[in-house]
Amino acid sequence: MPASKSVKLNTGAEMPTLGLGTWKSKPGAVETAVEVALKNGYRHIDTATAYENEKEVGEGLKASGVPREDIFLVTKLNNIDHKIPGEALEYSLNALDTPYLDLWLMHWPAPMTREWKADKSVNWIDTWKSMELLYKEYPNKLKAIGVSNVSIEFLELLLKEATVVPAVNQIELHPSNVQEELVQFCREKGIVVTAYSPLGSDNSPLLTNGVVKTIASTHDVTPANVLISLQANRPGVTVVAKSVTPERIIANAKIIDLSTEEIEELHRIEKEQPFRACNPSWTGWGHLGFPDLK
Repeated sequence: MPASKSVKLNTGAEMPTLGLGTWKSKPGAVETAVEVALKNGYRHIDTATAYENEKEVGEGLKASGVPREDIFLVTKLNNIDHKIPGEALEYSLNALDTPYLDLWLMHWPAPMTREWKADKSVNWIDTWKSMELLYKEYPNKLKAIGVSNVSIEFLELLLKEATVVPAVNQIELHPSNVQEELVQFCREKGIVVTAYSPLGSDNSPLLTNGVVKTIASTHDVTPANVLISLQANRPGVTVVAKSVTPERIIANAKIIDLSTEEIEELHRIEKEQPFRACNPSWTGWGHLGFPDLK
């Protein structure tokens, strides 16, 4: 199926397929990255309180001159803020200097203390219920809510109690971590998936993989274009690509249509070269239900 330009959320809103990711993008560089992205056609910007760059992302939004209503802005509830989601929401709105968020995600289903240790006194599903209340009470501040890094096992637990189905589940996706069952589960439940680390993160072996390079040569694009486009070619999937280099930000925006055979070839890489760029064990909450980590 050809690459999509946008995907419709279960709220009815359209989410642009390609977004600029800002993980590890530092103050001093991220402002320009956001500005360049928006001036060159991006309309989806992804950040998080944990990235410690919301203020600078907000400055980039303003510097771009693109009207706020034309931008799909995403940020995330920090792991250490599960006990205070209301305060966390206000913090993000103030830092970004925006009246509303297009999407607010729970960054991980893994509450943590201020010392960044697993906080077993908090149930992440209770945090979701608090996010639901904020969403219902402040529709002018929250256009949609969702989750991130949530497995099928954890989604099943959540959906048993949720009164609001998450609009999005942001997860790591690339040819070495395809997670097709999770993508399909989300699709069936009306949950859009956002792929992060589509290149496999920094210095990824996927950029020099023979299959990726051959497909890139066939289409006269870079390996990065192929890897980002792979996710845009999956139904119900959006993708965030991270860079602070203006030339790369502009180059990454070239999305191509891939054939069914090319997609299958890329997905087969996982059997020979499986890896995750971000293992959830760092949270102290174990594998979080992901079957490849059990």
